Amino acid sequence: MNAITLNNVTKTYAKGTVLAVDDVSLTVSEGEIFGLIGPDGAGKSTIFRLLTTLLLPDKGTGTVGGLDMVNDFKAIRGIVGYMPGKFSLYQDLTVEENLNFFATVFNTTVEENYNLIKDIYVQIEPFKDRRAGKLSGGMKQKLALCCALIHKPKVLFLDEPTTGVDVVSRKEFWEMLKRLKKQGITILVSTSYMDEATMCDRIGLILNGKVLSVASPEETIDAYPEKLYAVKADSIYHLLLDLRKYDKVINCYTFGEYLHMSMTGTEQEVKDYLQTKNHNNVEMKAIRPTVEDCFIRLLKQENDSRSSNKDK
Repeated sequence: MNAITLNNVTKTYAKGTVLAVDDVSLTVSEGEIFGLIGPDGAGKSTIFRLLTTLLLPDKGTGTVGGLDMVNDFKAIRGIVGYMPGKFSLYQDLTVEENLNFFATVFNTTVEENYNLIKDIYVQIEPFKDRRAGKLSGGMKQKLALCCALIHKPKVLFLDEPTTGVDVVSRKEFWEMLKRLKKQGITILVSTSYMDEATMCDRIGLILNGKVLSVASPEETIDAYPEKLYAVKADSIYHLLLDLRKYDKVINCYTFGEYLHMSMTGTEQEVKDYLQTKNHNNVEMKAIRPTVEDCFIRLLKQENDSRSSNKDK
């Protein structure tokens, strides 16, 4: 059974001049961690606000927990937990006061659902008398998650929850999400960190309000159609320029200390070409794509399609 459905949903801002969500359809199964992966401005937060009934769609329909996101908005608000990207708890209240306040809002108590947040709360309990505004980024994140869970929601929405958080806290956060999944909570999480995609059961790659692909991380990577190589040489900048000029190279971009290059030609053909361009100490090796490589490929396809439509 699906915990979330979106059917051809469109949302615009500024009196219809800014298209934020473009005819999006997707489903999220009960008990899965589904990731919306894309850059800032892709439409992730707007989708979250539509599903949590903070915004109305211009077109299309959607359900959360079997409830219509327009007609049943009051009921939906009682079964979802929402953690926005920006820390939005009461900064002048203590950790304990924030938690008790949100429990009261949902007509419950911290004690009633303590087993749900115990693994998370024990990490911030030593600071329970500290004002929320004085917590570190990682501690704020844990408190916000506790407040979103205190009424035992069926569906948990996490909008870029790890933005600005250190690497260790990010890892701990995803371990917490895996434990929540085991308790049967459906989790929809958005992020611009491509490495977090591998933590999800399925991912939707989103750009300019469009969902370009929906699959598991492994399926997304396995669907990459071209040969992919990591390449470097003495002059990485000139290497990038020359490879982008070569007609057998489909795409080439920087990726750490290497360039990642997809191509139709053979490895030897590329090496021979680079020799004519006087590149020294060329290193080239076949690699398995990452989710980020897949996203960059879809990004290029989308930009090429837009350019083609403009030319017509």
